[in-house]
Amino acid sequence: MSASLIVTPFTPASTADDVLRDVVLDGLRVIVTGASSGLGRETARALAAAGAEVTMAVRNEAAGRSAANEFAASGLRGQLHVATLDLADQASVSRFVERWDGPLDLLVNNAGIVTGGLQRTTEAWELQFATNHLGHFALSVGLHRALASGAAQHGGARIVSLSSTAHMRDGVHFDDLHFDHRPYDPQLAYAQAKTANSLFTVEATRRWESDGIVANAVNPGGVVTGLQRDFTPRQKASLDAAEAAGLFSYKTVGQGAATTVVAAVRPEFAHTGGHYLDDAQEAYTVPDDASLADHPHGVKAWALDPDAAERLWDVSGDLVRP
Repeated sequence: MSASLIVTPFTPASTADDVLRDVVLDGLRVIVTGASSGLGRETARALAAAGAEVTMAVRNEAAGRSAANEFAASGLRGQLHVATLDLADQASVSRFVERWDGPLDLLVNNAGIVTGGLQRTTEAWELQFATNHLGHFALSVGLHRALASGAAQHGGARIVSLSSTAHMRDGVHFDDLHFDHRPYDPQLAYAQAKTANSLFTVEATRRWESDGIVANAVNPGGVVTGLQRDFTPRQKASLDAAEAAGLFSYKTVGQGAATTVVAAVRPEFAHTGGHYLDDAQEAYTVPDDASLADHPHGVKAWALDPDAAERLWDVSGDLVRP
């Protein structure tokens, strides 16, 4: 384990509110994707409670407005807005970007899906990769100018992308991103997408750090959310076995959102990116052939590989380019 890993004063039991205690985010403009439920909902609430102006980018606008109204009724320092965004639909991503006005200080790429079987977008892209990675990639690239403007005004802008321990199951298969040739395995598809989420932050930081923009990936840990609703029996059994083996313990939604908020607001990550955080700390890197049982809290080398990150950026750009 490297002695140079970035550490913070927080623990696996810390909540988003713990991280934000005494933090004032007045004037900070934020987008949180997937903010109508689960981790995204809690992240949006916590940031708005600390004073940020938060846009909840959601697929289900009614659910988003219900959450925003509930939070507003409880009292918040900041403001909440709701906007429609379907990350599996590139036209929806383009509309969201076109409607965004002004600077952006923080983009939280939180939304994600898990499928129980092979599903494809209208472009014939595998749905988990298309939603979890390509949708967020197009969104981030589309908002680059807004982030650069926010960085110029406030001394820096940040992107936080949610990855997962699942990234340890597999890297990115550049020769068959969309399972056109290999047998479909939803767990490996999810793993590929979560590795891609981490690789995105490596290359985004390399390309945009000179603009004052840094990006980091986070693992929220095991949290029961709507993400598990489409799990197959095999996926559920795998998760139950991992918990029984002590590879993880379930967190509350507040605890799961804590690592996201650490990457979003803590000074330790204000001007450095391309890191993978776990339990509110920078995770140590493990070899690609390391087992999850031996390293339940590390990050595989393939998820931080700068060559793979650059290649993924180029491939993704070719795919989403109109």
